[in-house]
Amino acid sequence: MMTSYIFKLLIPFLLIFGQTNAQNRKTIYLIPGQGSDYRIYKYFKFSDFDTVHIHYIIPEKDETMKSYAYSLANQIDTSRRYSIVGVSLGGMLAVEMSEFLHPEEVIIISSAENRTELPFRYRFMKTLPLNKLFGGNFLHKAAPLAQIVVEPDSKTERAICKSMLENKNKIFMKRSVNMIVNWERKTNDTKIIHIHGDTDHTIPLRNIKNPDYIVKTGSHMMTLTKGTELQKIVKSYLKL
Repeated sequence: MMTSYIFKLLIPFLLIFGQTNAQNRKTIYLIPGQGSDYRIYKYFKFSDFDTVHIHYIIPEKDETMKSYAYSLANQIDTSRRYSIVGVSLGGMLAVEMSEFLHPEEVIIISSAENRTELPFRYRFMKTLPLNKLFGGNFLHKAAPLAQIVVEPDSKTERAICKSMLENKNKIFMKRSVNMIVNWERKTNDTKIIHIHGDTDHTIPLRNIKNPDYIVKTGSHMMTLTKGTELQKIVKSYLKL
């Protein structure tokens, strides 16, 4: 009887404690790369955090990276604690978001902090826009072959990689390339946590000025092909 009575007295306090913990629990927003979707984070499971996948929408014609980052930011609940993780194009967008959202951490993987870290071909096309010669259909069909040639370890997760590329919208592919080519950012004020692989051929490690963590034999697809290892690395940078 006494035990039951004490438990009833404690119920309101337990409910308040549970609500407080839920409100303080951090959400990790995951932004995929240009040629991927939520499945790139197949191995990113956090018991201590909630995870929410950011889904791409079709950019406006000639939309800038900054403008597009504002559009995607509508998917983020800023009333609670949160951090942002982005891969490749998703990392670039995370950098832009960090300027106006101020998350607890911004972690980018296989990406660039500003246009100076992009491969020469992207910086060259800003002057001579060869990318405009190729339509969305061509980019959509060429991407799977290019991925295998440039990042051969993607074969280890071939079914998912192929499916992700096949599901990409052709207009998105063309306009997102244009966003990268015309990305204006040359510096960033916010401290970004940058994780990069030493065998990334899409954005080579030599382009990255100050990586926080270098993954050995990590390619541009390592979020998927080395998913368990990457999940542990990312978790080590997230504050509870």
